[in-house]
Amino acid sequence: MSTVSGLFKSSLGKKFVMAVSGALLFLFVVGHLVGNLQIFLGPEAINRYGHFLQSNLEILWPARIGLIVLVVLHVWAAVSLSIDNKKARPMGYAGNPTPQAASYASRTMLMSGLIIAAFVIYHLLHYTVQVKAINLTGRDFLSLHDAQGRHDVYAMMVLGFRQPVVVGFYVLAMALLCMHLSHGVYAMFQSLGIKVGFCPGLPKSLAKWGALLIFIGYVSIPIAVTCGVGNEYVKQLNGAAAGVGKGDVK
Repeated sequence: MSTVSGLFKSSLGKKFVMAVSGALLFLFVVGHLVGNLQIFLGPEAINRYGHFLQSNLEILWPARIGLIVLVVLHVWAAVSLSIDNKKARPMGYAGNPTPQAASYASRTMLMSGLIIAAFVIYHLLHYTVQVKAINLTGRDFLSLHDAQGRHDVYAMMVLGFRQPVVVGFYVLAMALLCMHLSHGVYAMFQSLGIKVGFCPGLPKSLAKWGALLIFIGYVSIPIAVTCGVGNEYVKQLNGAAAGVGKGDVK
């Protein structure tokens, strides 16, 4: 019990909590990207993937609860360490308020993390809870279903990313997330004491290039939609909806 208490009270323990929670969240970011990229395989692939997640609640809800716990722990550790650092150095750097050895990403970790948290809340309301008032399309995403009766994730993503404001916010959030990862993954190696003796610079390079690849992967989706991917599918969807509407009138 004293070990657990020390873990949450000491600076070293807080860094360990932030590193482990960050590592698990990083794995989620990669897994989520792999799932989202199935949009390029067409409606069948990503709708099947979405149906699998939504129909296995015994997997979905424990995963969601686990993610919430990880986010809370990560944010708590980051804020707590930031407060501890300010207490330890209340006057800042004399004559040089910006430490030259620290990168911009490392100096803005807390700020970028809070903005990312705000985006995650919006993203959940947009595509998970599917609140109609914030999707800017006038469509109810909950009512979208494909020919097999599954939730039409493909149509939802295409409709959602046809909105320039949504795309802009998404790209900005992904840029901040990957800037956050570029430093955070490297810091994780240091906090966990993981060293690569034959190539000391490898952790930093992995963090930098890994974050860049993740950014490219995520923003490729809204950019592809903006360039016209999914347009024909949505036209057919709108045509089918119009036909049903006419039939109802009759």
